[in-house]
Amino acid sequence: MRPCVKRLPVGGQINRDKPLHFTFNGKAYIGYEGDTLASALLANGVKILGRSFKYHRPRSIFGLGAEEPNVLLQIGEGAKTLPNQRATQVMLYDGLVAKTVNGFPCVNYDFYAGLGLFSKMLSAGFYYKTFMWPKSAWDWYEEKIRAAAGLGISPVEADPDIYEHRNQHVDILIVGGGVAGIRAALAAAASGQRIMLVDEQSTFGGWFQHSQQKIDGIQPKQWIAQAIQTLRNQSNVTVLNQATAFGRYDHNFIAVLEKHGEVNRAAHQPRETVWHIRAKHLILATGAQERGLSFGNNDRPGIMLASAVSGYIHRYGVKLGSNGVLFTNNDGAYQAAIDMQKAGITVKAVIDVRHQGAGSIAQAVKALGIKVYNGYTVVNTYGRKGIHKIRVTKLTEDKRALTDVVEDIACDVLAVSGGYSPVIHLHSHIGGKNRWNEEKLCFVPDPATGEGIYFAGAITGELSTRGCLRQGAEIGYQVSKGVNGATGETASEITVPCIQEHQENPIEAYWQTPYAKGPTRAPKQFVDYQNDTGVSDIYQAITEGYKSIEHIKRYTALGFGTDQGKTGNINGMAVAAEKMGKTIPEVGTTTFRPAYTPVTFGALAGREIGEFFNPIRTTAMHEWHVSHGAEFELVGDWYRPWYYPQDGEDMEAAVARECLATRHSVGMLDASTLGKIEVKGKDAAKFLNMMYTNPFLKLGIGKARYGLMLGEDGMLMDDGVVLRLAEDHFYVHTTTGGAASVFNWMERWAQTEWPEMEVFFTSVTDHFATTAVVGPNSRNVLESLCDDIDFSNEAFEFMSFREGTIDGIPVRVCRISFSGELAFEVNVNANYGRHIWEAIYAAGQPFNITPYGTETMHVLRAEKGYIIVGQDTDGSVSPHDLGMAWAIGKNKAFIGDRSLHREDMVRDNRKQLIGLETADPKQVLPEGAQLINTREYEIPADMQGHVTSSYYSHSLNKSIALALVKGGLSRIGETLYSPRPEGGIVEAKIVSPVFYDEAGEKRDG
Repeated sequence: MRPCVKRLPVGGQINRDKPLHFTFNGKAYIGYEGDTLASALLANGVKILGRSFKYHRPRSIFGLGAEEPNVLLQIGEGAKTLPNQRATQVMLYDGLVAKTVNGFPCVNYDFYAGLGLFSKMLSAGFYYKTFMWPKSAWDWYEEKIRAAAGLGISPVEADPDIYEHRNQHVDILIVGGGVAGIRAALAAAASGQRIMLVDEQSTFGGWFQHSQQKIDGIQPKQWIAQAIQTLRNQSNVTVLNQATAFGRYDHNFIAVLEKHGEVNRAAHQPRETVWHIRAKHLILATGAQERGLSFGNNDRPGIMLASAVSGYIHRYGVKLGSNGVLFTNNDGAYQAAIDMQKAGITVKAVIDVRHQGAGSIAQAVKALGIKVYNGYTVVNTYGRKGIHKIRVTKLTEDKRALTDVVEDIACDVLAVSGGYSPVIHLHSHIGGKNRWNEEKLCFVPDPATGEGIYFAGAITGELSTRGCLRQGAEIGYQVSKGVNGATGETASEITVPCIQEHQENPIEAYWQTPYAKGPTRAPKQFVDYQNDTGVSDIYQAITEGYKSIEHIKRYTALGFGTDQGKTGNINGMAVAAEKMGKTIPEVGTTTFRPAYTPVTFGALAGREIGEFFNPIRTTAMHEWHVSHGAEFELVGDWYRPWYYPQDGEDMEAAVARECLATRHSVGMLDASTLGKIEVKGKDAAKFLNMMYTNPFLKLGIGKARYGLMLGEDGMLMDDGVVLRLAEDHFYVHTTTGGAASVFNWMERWAQTEWPEMEVFFTSVTDHFATTAVVGPNSRNVLESLCDDIDFSNEAFEFMSFREGTIDGIPVRVCRISFSGELAFEVNVNANYGRHIWEAIYAAGQPFNITPYGTETMHVLRAEKGYIIVGQDTDGSVSPHDLGMAWAIGKNKAFIGDRSLHREDMVRDNRKQLIGLETADPKQVLPEGAQLINTREYEIPADMQGHVTSSYYSHSLNKSIALALVKGGLSRIGETLYSPRPEGGIVEAKIVSPVFYDEAGEKRDG
């Protein structure tokens, strides 16, 4: 292991007293605390850090942060591995393992690099044109293409780390921790409002970290540290670094990913946290990203953004090479030439496409002995695995052609700058509009396109430190003053700091190097490095008829993937505009979408995985069920007892025992999961009369009524029993899975359609526990427990309820049956649910009382032909289809009434609910089985319907089924056939859906 061969002896924000050991492609290296993986690799002299997506060209670091398009690496091993991580955003830690994601057999000697020789054939859209024949070979093509394209590998083992979600409400959220964002936070913090400042980098300050400017005589690093400490000391301010605002959504809802690092983190602490931030006001101070220039072979290792060159020198103490050149069209990049020269990199030249050159900073550059070429451009670069020479040519005055003046300059570092693109992604995520700034050659947000959103700093096109500070202070003051009338820093207190800045000449539009006509093929000029999209690809797309920038994007992959157009979009749009003879605003921008940078699935899921993926709901009696060996099934987020096996019984045996015990004596069921909604108000009866098909205006107090609820389309939505507790008070039962949807449905109609009604709803599902006592001896069990209710038929009739006590605990007992047997449902405050359950169980012992689960409940109700919404219905079934016209009130209006009279709803061959009995009584039809008219059939067969519920009834000693069949109610006695996938056919006869006690004598006993 050798030391960092390209590390400057002093300087940078790294801690040289804490060396860190890591490996890259299996080779060991040393970096320092504070390094990124990119800076550590550059300091160790690693030249090739990856291969390009399509052509497998050698690539190295191009940027400093989120704008890095080239080097996506696989970080970590096993279950903790992360694919496609930008080397510039991975903080170095001891033991880090990194690998390239592209290159076979290795990154230095890539077999697929030969694809570059066929680049003419691999232009935009070649996939669509080349791999069309034979069709049967597409899977083979796809496998090879994906292998060549590379990118990382997702882990296959369970992630051992934990991830958090946090919710935060703030008055002002400031995204971006550069000088504008920091100054805005300082100005706003004085108001006492809740302030949050987030920045994606490990340290605050943005580009100012590697600036040479002083603020009121204070060095950048010191000014940043003092400002951040001031903010951290205030209780109303939250400051987050390594926190990327990756998505903006409606109403200033911002999603932020905070990374906690791989070191100094306890086992119980999260690896990453996603913050869900809801802000009254949002200040975007997201800055700007430097973009490159398009010229021949502009992707060689050693070619970097000028801002990145300065950043690696000043922030990480990296000496990037021996000989440097700067290529630019703006004054801002000149500082990189000064930084290189002072870092010991001999700057051979500054190539400026502007004939007038730069402003006052040019003199500082020339004073260092650096030659400046005004009106020149870089034509091509040379070097096999890294740049070692460039060729420059003088431009004509209009910059549309090259002259005969040519010169070669040796260099191993080429800093490039084609201008600065404001980071408008968050503003654009929900349709924020942007406008073209012709002076700065960039898109800036239109402040008129969003309410509660403000902009400060480079995002507005303001690139001077002085201007960014001024804007930040003004916006922070203005926004905080507007929050709850608070007063922040007064306008008179906003002072302009003392900063020495150069007089600048304006940037000039220059998007690509022109080429003279001739036999020599022009070298590749890249626009989007991550997707290998070149100028020629954009030209080809336009030639082939693509005119919309969105279509050009999809055909060429411009701005695709994790890059999201950070360094290439403006150049690509400008090239397209020139080719089509349009202006850049006429061409427009592509659509930016979340996430701004990739977010791990672990962070998105948070702790909502495994048993926490869905809420788990249990009844008050759950522990009793567990202790008595119940097997459970999940129903609408509830764990319901499925069956209670005894002495090694399988489900069939247990269900048979439970069914027979209930039919012959008494069973008990935990029915607590049924939805329960209290409906109150003087218009409660009127409201329910509209919600249900049944009439409710005249339902007596103490009475119950079964109700059907329809959607506006007339199809059955839910059903349940409604109790009338008082003139203005009802107690509504819903299905277990429909409780939330019914509650929302009621609220919707009350709030939006009938706001004049005085009616209110309270969900009380969890407030009450319900025990159903079912069977011929159910009355005897309850009479032994409850002596203040008369359970006789005369005093307590079917579909009514009574109030009483059991062991001194108030209970509401309803005489309702979902089994066809004499049955009661005991409702009690959920806190006493288990006590009442155990009391009933004890009282039922003389009658061999048997707890039963949902499977037995299904068999009992199917024997009686009772439906389950969602199983025997599918959203296309009306009450008439179910043979339940009796449940539709006469001469009353209700939701869905008009739809019941549509032509389609009254046709004869609609699917209707019927019963089926198989020719072989022991053969149970599978649920979902298709039904046809004849034993002999051809595919496609004429399907008549399907089985919705099917069981073996031990009470009847035969299999039974419910089915939806075309015109089924008029076809009683006909025979249908069900083909089986395994072969053979099952014969079944259409019968009444009521198989047990059709007269209802047992229920009424």
